[in-house]
Amino acid sequence: MNNTKSTNDNLQLRARELQQWFVALLPSLNTGSLLGDLHVVSGDASFRRYFRAVTTHKCWILVDAPPAQENSKQFVKIARQMAQGGVHVPIVIAADLTLGFMCLSDFGDTSLWSKLVDAQQSVSAQPLVDSLYRAAFDELLKIQLCATSTAHLPLYDKTLLLREMRLFSEWFCAGLMRRTLSASENSMLENVFQFLAEAVMTQTQVFVHRDYHSRNLMYREAQALGVLDFQDAVCGPVTYDLVSLLKDCYIVWPRSQVTAWALKYAELAQQRGIIPAINEQQFLRDFELMGLQRHIKVAGIFGRLWLRDGKPGYLKDIPLTLKYISEVVPEHAQLSEFSDWIRVQILPNLDAALVRATQDKPAGALV
Repeated sequence: MNNTKSTNDNLQLRARELQQWFVALLPSLNTGSLLGDLHVVSGDASFRRYFRAVTTHKCWILVDAPPAQENSKQFVKIARQMAQGGVHVPIVIAADLTLGFMCLSDFGDTSLWSKLVDAQQSVSAQPLVDSLYRAAFDELLKIQLCATSTAHLPLYDKTLLLREMRLFSEWFCAGLMRRTLSASENSMLENVFQFLAEAVMTQTQVFVHRDYHSRNLMYREAQALGVLDFQDAVCGPVTYDLVSLLKDCYIVWPRSQVTAWALKYAELAQQRGIIPAINEQQFLRDFELMGLQRHIKVAGIFGRLWLRDGKPGYLKDIPLTLKYISEVVPEHAQLSEFSDWIRVQILPNLDAALVRATQDKPAGALV
């Protein structure tokens, strides 16, 4: 209880300091006065928090990114690099890297996710959905054409890929599922992780947003989609962002539709010289293996967000994440045992584990 109170007090103090910082910035913005207090827009899966400041003439997004946990310098650098590549990212109006405060242009409240969810309710909305994903492809292609050499991006190398997947063993299996893994299970998982890391590293390497999904894309009427949450960009496999978009952990589409969109992207990427000519079967294999790597990682991250950070909102997204994992066809011997293990040992026990998780409050929980 004391830890929770201390954390909440610190968050409130940071919000007041952010507002004071913005008020001091107002004269240089020529935007009138601040109308009321800041409004919370969202917190995300990191330690960053976003607020909207409403002034006489305009709205702004303010970011609280505690320097001890977040790298605002990288955020500013990547934002400028992507903007130079024609990607529609928020403009960094001002930033205090010491305090971890930023003022950004405002893309509004309508995410691509909300537009897609609305469209799912209508049987006649397919043309709209196709156009929305085409808009997402347009921004993705521009991202992938950004020069990775001048961005000094970290490499999405084998070490990082493996570190991500091992979150699954620690935070999903041992943590959320409370499963003590045997030596043979640990060996099986490590073999799968090694196989996937080596397989995806053979793909064309490009500028990777690293969290390119429907909640990080903002719908703007008659304008290009706005792209958010890009500060963890890396140079890595070309299908990574495509998987994040089409096998989104927050909205699901029929596999046949996902395949059709993936092949449409491949056609566009070949036209722009991003990937070489490649047969459909090979491209879809690359896409599926990349998806398996991502969703193994994400299951671990979602478990950690609750168990370590006290963020329960992502627990409801775990079943879809596991569904994606279970759907990958085990073409390779390294994946067959893993596929059977997920189907027999994990999926039948998942619902009970999630119910137990919602009944137990982790030490880090703020709820």
